[in-house]
Amino acid sequence: MSPTNPPPPDPTSVPPAVVHRLSLYLRELRHQMADGNETTSSSQLGRRLGFTDAQVRKDLAHFGQFGHPGVGYRCDELVEAIRKILGTDREWRVALVGVGNLGRALLGYRGFHQQGFRLVAAFDADSSKIGSKIEGVEIHALESLAEVMSTQQIELGVVAVPAAEAQAVTDQLVAAGVGGIVNFAPVTVTVPEGVCKVGVDLARELEQVTFALANRLRET
Repeated sequence: MSPTNPPPPDPTSVPPAVVHRLSLYLRELRHQMADGNETTSSSQLGRRLGFTDAQVRKDLAHFGQFGHPGVGYRCDELVEAIRKILGTDREWRVALVGVGNLGRALLGYRGFHQQGFRLVAAFDADSSKIGSKIEGVEIHALESLAEVMSTQQIELGVVAVPAAEAQAVTDQLVAAGVGGIVNFAPVTVTVPEGVCKVGVDLARELEQVTFALANRLRET
C-alpha cells in the first residue's frame, strides 16, 4: 500500500514524543539508504532505535498508512513522507543569535543544510565580530536584527547566548516576526501564542544518562 495523503493532523493532537521519534526514524532511514538498503520494516527500525515494531507502526499511523504488503517500507518513500510531515521538504531560513563557542560550532555544522535548514545570518553584541564571516555567514549587530531578518526573509531563530540574555534576545526575534525559536541557553524563555519554541539543554540531556546509569549501579 502506498502512502496516503490524509488531511494534516492537528499538531496539538500529536504527542511531542511521537515527533521526536519521527526525527529518529528519518535519521535511521537515511543511514539505511547510505548502506544500500532500499526497503526496511517496523521491526528493523524499532530494533535499531530501541523501540518495538508496534511503537513504530503506531507512530506512523498518526499520519496515514505507509508500506507495501510483502515488502515493508520503501526507504526513499518513507523519508519523503516523514520530511513532509516534519516540514523539512523545503528550505527554512535561519538566524543565529550569539556567536560564542557554541554559536561558532553551530555555524560550522554542515548537517543543517542537508536537512533543509539554511543559516543565513548571525548576530552578536561584540562589536569586534560585526562584519566578519564564519562559514560564509555574516555577523551583524543586534541592533540591526529586525532589518536583516526582514531583508533575508528569515523564519526561524536560534538562541545561543548566556542565560541572562536569552529572554531579551527571544523578545527581539519575536518582534522581528520569527515563527519558531530553538533556545540553547540553559534557561526557559517565554514566547507569545503562535510562536513555536524548543529548548535544548545539553546538561539536562546528560542528566538523563546519569539517572539511568546511577540507577543501574544501585541495582548491582
